[in-house]
Amino acid sequence: MTTKHLATRADFAQRAESLARLAAELARRDLTPATSSNFSMRLDADHAVITISGRDKGSLGVEDFMIVDAQGQAVGTDARPSAETGLHVQVYRRFPEVTCVLHTHSRQQTVASLFWAAQGGVRLEGYELLKAFHGNNTHETAMTLPILPNNQDIAALATQVEPLLAAGPIWAYLIAGHGLYVWGRDAAEAKRHLDAIEFMLGCELDLTRLRT
Repeated sequence: MTTKHLATRADFAQRAESLARLAAELARRDLTPATSSNFSMRLDADHAVITISGRDKGSLGVEDFMIVDAQGQAVGTDARPSAETGLHVQVYRRFPEVTCVLHTHSRQQTVASLFWAAQGGVRLEGYELLKAFHGNNTHETAMTLPILPNNQDIAALATQVEPLLAAGPIWAYLIAGHGLYVWGRDAAEAKRHLDAIEFMLGCELDLTRLRT
């Protein structure tokens, strides 16, 4: 299929509509302030659907999405993809089973990313919600959510991310002063991972305040 026909595929519209509904929900929860955040879904082995840069995530329509190739380059449009598209396609290249990547900017994600930045991550242990992550079936476990220093050079940031993905299994990471990247084998799983992290980060911040 030629690139000019990709955007007319029914599955492009389906993915765009699904992401728009999810983005609206996340916006209502204050996870996407201003025009921040970006969301994507795998379209096929070589392409993904992603938000166009600078759009209000609370009121997206199909026209606010575009297609990029496996290197994050726009396909069949002059629109500009989200600045951090390279981090989305990096996950898709590494994990063929992943079909959805969500990037959010909640207040507590940002606060937690700065508070624990010097440690390089935040340890989440003993929570029942650890069972929300694919592959976990007990609360008697722990995971460290990595925190990377922010960098406006996305290629350089991707270079820092790559060893984390290679070490796996991993479903998310934080960028200091920025926000969360999280993914799943489908949109529901990506959202479940996001919800669990958001809840546990809130608990960790509350516990820190109570201990002082």
